[in-house]
Amino acid sequence: MRNLRNTHRSLLKSTPGLELTASAWDVANDSVICAFGPTKGNVLLELKRWKKYDQTFQPIASWDAPCPLPDLECDKILNFHYFSDSLTACLVLAGGDIVVVREEPQTGEEKIEILGSVDAGISAAAWSPDEELLAITTRADTLLYMTRDFENVIDVTFTSDDLKASSHVSVGWGKAETQFKGKKARALRDPTMPETVDEGILSPHDTKETTISWRGDGAFLAVNSIESDSRRVIRVYSREGILDSVSEPVDGLVGALRWRPAGNLLAGVQYLNESAKVVFFERNGLRHGQFELRLSREDLQEWGSTISLKWNVDSSVLAVCYKDRVQLWTMGNYHYYLKQEIFSVSRELYEHGVSLRWHPEKPLHFTLSSIAGIQRLAYTSTVSSGATSPPNDYGIVAVIDGKCLKLTAMRFANVPPPIAQHEVTLESNAVDVAISPVTQDPNTVTIAVLHDDGCSFYSWSLESRAQKPPSPVWASGFSTRKALPEMMNAQIAYGTNGFFVHLSQEPSGSKVWILDEDSNAPSRHFCHFGKTVEGIITNGPNSASTTYLMPDQNEIIGPEDLEVEIYGYNERNDSVFGLFRPLNPAVDAIRWEKESEPPANDLEIPPDTPESDERCRIIERGAKLITVMPSTFALVIQMPRGNLETIYPRALVLAGIRDNIHKKKYKKAFLACRNQRVDMNILHDHASQQFISNVEAFIDQVQKVEHIDLFLSQLREEDVSKTMYRETLGNHADRAEIQSLETSDNKASKVNQICDAFLNALKSRTSTHFQNVITAHVCKSPPDLDAGLSQIAGLRSKNPDLVDSAIEHICFLADVNRLYDNALGLYDLELALLVAQQSQKDPKEYLPFLQNLQGMPASRRQYSIDNHLSRFPKALRHLCELSAFDEVKSYTVKHSLYSEALEFYHYQEEKLKEIMRLHADYLQTNGNFKDAGIAYEFLNDYTAASESFRQAHLWKESLSCATLIPLPQPQLHSLAHSLAEALIESKDHFSAATIHLDYLSDVATAARLFCKGYYFADALRIIGFHQRSDLFDSVIDVGLVEGMASMTELLAECRRQINAQVPRVRELRTKKAEDPLAFFDGDVNGGADIPDNVSLAPTDASTTGGSLFTRYTNRTGTVGTNATRRTSKNRRREERKRARGKKGSVYEEEYLVNSVGRLIDRVNFVNNEVERLVIGLMRRGMRERARAVENAMVEVVELCRGCVGEVFQDAVKKTTAEKNEGQGEGGGGRRVGRMSCGIR
Repeated sequence: MRNLRNTHRSLLKSTPGLELTASAWDVANDSVICAFGPTKGNVLLELKRWKKYDQTFQPIASWDAPCPLPDLECDKILNFHYFSDSLTACLVLAGGDIVVVREEPQTGEEKIEILGSVDAGISAAAWSPDEELLAITTRADTLLYMTRDFENVIDVTFTSDDLKASSHVSVGWGKAETQFKGKKARALRDPTMPETVDEGILSPHDTKETTISWRGDGAFLAVNSIESDSRRVIRVYSREGILDSVSEPVDGLVGALRWRPAGNLLAGVQYLNESAKVVFFERNGLRHGQFELRLSREDLQEWGSTISLKWNVDSSVLAVCYKDRVQLWTMGNYHYYLKQEIFSVSRELYEHGVSLRWHPEKPLHFTLSSIAGIQRLAYTSTVSSGATSPPNDYGIVAVIDGKCLKLTAMRFANVPPPIAQHEVTLESNAVDVAISPVTQDPNTVTIAVLHDDGCSFYSWSLESRAQKPPSPVWASGFSTRKALPEMMNAQIAYGTNGFFVHLSQEPSGSKVWILDEDSNAPSRHFCHFGKTVEGIITNGPNSASTTYLMPDQNEIIGPEDLEVEIYGYNERNDSVFGLFRPLNPAVDAIRWEKESEPPANDLEIPPDTPESDERCRIIERGAKLITVMPSTFALVIQMPRGNLETIYPRALVLAGIRDNIHKKKYKKAFLACRNQRVDMNILHDHASQQFISNVEAFIDQVQKVEHIDLFLSQLREEDVSKTMYRETLGNHADRAEIQSLETSDNKASKVNQICDAFLNALKSRTSTHFQNVITAHVCKSPPDLDAGLSQIAGLRSKNPDLVDSAIEHICFLADVNRLYDNALGLYDLELALLVAQQSQKDPKEYLPFLQNLQGMPASRRQYSIDNHLSRFPKALRHLCELSAFDEVKSYTVKHSLYSEALEFYHYQEEKLKEIMRLHADYLQTNGNFKDAGIAYEFLNDYTAASESFRQAHLWKESLSCATLIPLPQPQLHSLAHSLAEALIESKDHFSAATIHLDYLSDVATAARLFCKGYYFADALRIIGFHQRSDLFDSVIDVGLVEGMASMTELLAECRRQINAQVPRVRELRTKKAEDPLAFFDGDVNGGADIPDNVSLAPTDASTTGGSLFTRYTNRTGTVGTNATRRTSKNRRREERKRARGKKGSVYEEEYLVNSVGRLIDRVNFVNNEVERLVIGLMRRGMRERARAVENAMVEVVELCRGCVGEVFQDAVKKTTAEKNEGQGEGGGGRRVGRMSCGIR
């Protein structure tokens, strides 16, 4: 599907009196070395260099080369090779001499030196691709291998016995006789046996030459020669000179031979029945396909009698050289296309044909030389396609195949090549083709075909899928073609305003011509470049460059004085050039100055993960892009074999959908989502506010009820524009535009919001879109089944014919059993019966039930239905309305509906109290003693309330209710004693002391309990208030001494724990940093050498406790189904190990850190107790003891504060970061309180 387009052509004629006979590439300098002579009248042989863009040759060396063989009129260059690494040229002459020319000879070296001679003469020579071996065939039928130092290493003689090397068995590959033609056709004949067997008859066009060709990897060599003047034989030799195979006999085979660099085929030429073919051989000598060269009898007699072949370096193009021209052929899908026909400089016929030399590294660069001069040409492989901008993106592709132009509109027909939708027969071989954009009226395209001597225009109508073939419009001949034979038509492109532009290459430079097909006028000259333009003319990409015109007066004319026609690209200096229609006729030169690069698209390039990223797509290696059709989101690519595939890239599809959403073309966007399986939530999520405002437009465009149902049924809360399709959104401008279209209300349910919008829009369309109304109700989150069923119930009186279909539709959308329950919940038995009929329920089950309900009163029926549906609160309400209070009480107790019953009877005091009594008993039974006590106290049952509060350990409320009974004094004292003992057990000494003081009048016990809780100030206060000075020594001082002893012991234990655990944490962390493998028990042998024959690789069947870090993270090291997984028993064992923190285990550090944290929390908790103790000691004159306690506390606090940063590293870092970010002092760090009593 690709054509070859000329991008460069430079020409240089031979020096008068000299004939150019050979050329070679100097890859290092990108120049050509040309050889002139020797000829019949002049034995001088000259080497000259031709640099790119130069107009003259640079001489290198010259010498006389007389022919030593008397049967040759003059010597002849058989092989000319240039070694760029040593600046040396090697010439192999037919007379037998091997000449080396050194451009920069070293000391002791000659510039021109004959390094060897073959007395019998040389018939052919070829250097191997790696330039290490020179293969030579002599006129004495021998094959010589010589090294680069020209030492003969192998000498092989051709004999007739070589023909016995291969026993050819042909299976008729590609032959007509091997094709199936029916059961009766040649049923008894072996299809592998051909009808005729070639004998190898020589062709009258055979020039008796010998040809050598190496395979691309240099492992094999093929020699085409005549054996015993009877037949042509292709011998294949290995690099070691061993005969590998010989070819089968082929009638009419001539000397042309070229091994395809890829190595699979050898190409030769066969003249047979007044036609010429290129035939292919395998390495074993068997035929393997062919193709016609399409030459008429006159062509064969005039310029096709001498043919040679040349493959380019990547095996993509086969050059067929004739006497005055060369043809370039490409292959796709096993069909050979004639892409270009290039003439020699003077277009004269040469006996030995023109010579073509491919560039060794650049696949489509070559030189074409003849006696008159040399051309340097460059081509590129491009697709000649039509417009790709909607709505004219029909995917029109034009393929050149000689005199046949193959046209296909990919939008209508993806025809596999070499077949095409239409084939246009041309008068001469095409050079280039251009396609204009589609015009709206009459919806046609104009196709311009450039030939060697003119241009033809064709019109193609695209009004329908069944298009008519393109019809010719007019043709234009180039008058300058005859006057200037050296001119070469290179390219043609469509400009603007309905005219075409074509580029011609001439010796004086490049010229641009205008072809206005509307005026039917011949081409007119538009612009002339003084130098050869290298690049392609195209019709216009956007660019950030600035355009200037330089007229004769050196006056600058800006872009405002121009009408842009085309653009181009200059490969020579990587710059862009433009061709314009100047408004000032004085302008004759154009310059394009490139100020800045165009802005790059910041679309993120996805990683190569097609299994997880849908922007990636796996295609065959070597596939090439043919055309794109954004209107249908299609991309056509061609596989390496030649077949076409149409794909729909996700990024292109989503870009088209977004564009349609912006243009409010919701139907097109919906159909694209439906056809390409794109989540339909994007229709709303991409521009949510716009969609909600245009729901009616969406319904009007989509119209079909089924399509609207499909959209509503796929709604979900996820915003796919921010999750699933976030990566395919283009640049920041696109994202900003999307954010401006999004709604700001993100709290409401998206699904419900869309369904409500559809319900509002469908209010006036229920006659045609009633099914959509049902769908909108059911698709809410959660589904509003009651509303949908109510809509159907209301339909029975308006349009009974639609009820059955509506019921069937809603049963399709939702669970029919759930719908049956909802229909019952509406108390509509007829609707419930309709739903039940759509379910799998047995009529024996639901018909008696519905009949029983039908016979009940309304309230009793509603109660029965709600009770059946387990809607107990509603059933209780209906039961209350029946005035069956005893039944209400039992139903309330059965289903624990106390709150609902209390709410219903809150104005009926007697019934309210009965329900409250039931509720209080229920709370008491279930252990909710506090609420039970409140309920009993509401009912003035203080005895039960006091007991409930006592069980809830609420001593204040219990004693309060006990005094309201009123409870006798002994029982009250007993209750107070039990409450005080419970409080002492729970360490609430302050509350226990209050009970003893207020209810038991025991001042001594109260003071003692205050001292136990370190409330010395309260103890001193009540002793003084009750004038019990005798208790100072026996209670207060004793309590202070005991409190000091216990607090001192606690602080000493804290100090000892800190001094022991903090250094251990530091030691463990040092070990982990130095050797983490040993720390995590990864080095099982303690660093000992492990034998080499022991495999340490874990397997799925392994029972080890994990490797390295996975052992202690509850993670398995494999995802295999047979991998060992931790059981619950193992997890509990690990948790016990973690909690125990055994010394030397991996959990020790974690245990120690947690232990230090608990210690700091304990120190912070006892801070107030220490403060109250110190103050009490000071008040009783025990200053030294108070100072000792304070010093112990200060020491412990400082130790804790000093170890926080070291022990809790992660928490400290987090807190510091939050402080730096201005988030306050909150965080995960531990803080230690301050000792503030100030005793010094």
